[in-house]
Amino acid sequence: MDNICNESWARSRRPGPERVLQFGEGRFLRAFATRMVDEMNEALEMDWGVCVVQPRPGCGVEALNRQDGLYTVWLRGMGEHGPVERLRLIRSVTRGLDPYRDFEGLMACARSRDLKVVVSNTTEAGIVYRPEDRLEDAPPLSFPGKVTRLLWERYQAFHGVGGGLIFLPCELIEHNGDALLDCVRRHAAAWALGEPFLRWLEEEHIFANTLVDQIVTGYPEADADAAFTRLGYRDALLDAAEPDSLWVIEGPDTLPAQLPLAQAGCPVVFTRDVEPYRLRKVSMLNGPHTAMAAVGLMAGQDTVGDCMGDPALKAMVEALLFREIMPAMGLEQEREFAYKVLQRYRNPYNRHMLASIAMNSASKFRARLLTPLKRFYAGTGRLPRLIVLSMAALCALYGQRRAAISEDAAILNAFAPRAGEGYACRTRRLLADGSIWGEPLDKIPGLAEAVGRDLEAVEQRGMARALEAAMEEARDA
Repeated sequence: MDNICNESWARSRRPGPERVLQFGEGRFLRAFATRMVDEMNEALEMDWGVCVVQPRPGCGVEALNRQDGLYTVWLRGMGEHGPVERLRLIRSVTRGLDPYRDFEGLMACARSRDLKVVVSNTTEAGIVYRPEDRLEDAPPLSFPGKVTRLLWERYQAFHGVGGGLIFLPCELIEHNGDALLDCVRRHAAAWALGEPFLRWLEEEHIFANTLVDQIVTGYPEADADAAFTRLGYRDALLDAAEPDSLWVIEGPDTLPAQLPLAQAGCPVVFTRDVEPYRLRKVSMLNGPHTAMAAVGLMAGQDTVGDCMGDPALKAMVEALLFREIMPAMGLEQEREFAYKVLQRYRNPYNRHMLASIAMNSASKFRARLLTPLKRFYAGTGRLPRLIVLSMAALCALYGQRRAAISEDAAILNAFAPRAGEGYACRTRRLLADGSIWGEPLDKIPGLAEAVGRDLEAVEQRGMARALEAAMEEARDA
């Protein structure tokens, strides 16, 4: 059986000009944004090409280039009438670009009149201002630094007239488009790019706040060969995902015509206010995911499906969702969405690894569970029992299994237990560290003590017994 890049028929319809610059070569964007561009090309007979840019040093785009930009998305799930399944060859990618090896290639994209859209997914920690970045860096290390350098190149090429781009950041932070624009403004000021550049930045470009929703599990190790048999070729980048997806894009009324994804039948919603969609999704889908990752890993589980197949963990997820998150966030009326979330968690086809969800868990906890924790306390005068347990599980996970977790080194070092440090002192120190949580949390009454007790229970008696005790207390509350 040939590899995908040897299939001559796969090249029969290739993308045209590079209309999209995509920062992020990972499985999510490949199954989500790139797939939608591919579907738009087919439905509307368009030829938008996607140039995939590697956002960090390494060898991220090499595998994509080895396959001539081709790969397959495998959508699998359970619908109302049984299994739903679709294999789609993605042909919209023109190439993968490593700006650390080919900086001029990135600058050539910046100067291109074909370019229309910039998509990104650089994790929740990706949209940050890094003062160490310099205009002369080739490239700047941070994603906003790269964007600013790209826009400066474009500004000069267009002589400050036209050339506006649509930025669609997919990072799971609030107001992601506003946050990216703010970082670009700060770099422009620090690099003394001038008022004309800032006016061009504000007037010509759209930095859209977005929300993305799709569970993408990546390469399906267990059953890839079955897919290859059906496809007739092997694909090292086979990307498995659930069929449910949604892309909510906040922007001006002109945006749907500029970006005709919805017209092509893609699950895209254009809106003037993304916040209601974001609140529901981040709280009810992502929040339990983050809690489940830490608790599940400490309980010895590997996947979301494993957790939903374990009666104790399944009960925890349901109680967390219905009794803590939804009341705290004023989402009690969203029960239909909640049941859909639980159905998606139980999708038997998606092997969603907890270790993957646990990547950058500190920033995810901050974005997904900290607000429900604070609102629950403000509304009831009590701490949310299961959110507290998930925080303790995160502290235990980062303290015991640091080598296996993808996280900023400084944050991992902060979680490391200190010699002679008791649990109460350890959690007070951690909660007082605003660099971890975005703000000091040691002033929330009783939180450090409650997390300390759970942390001791997890590390001394095991996750199963700690969970059992927490669930009993949650039922009695």
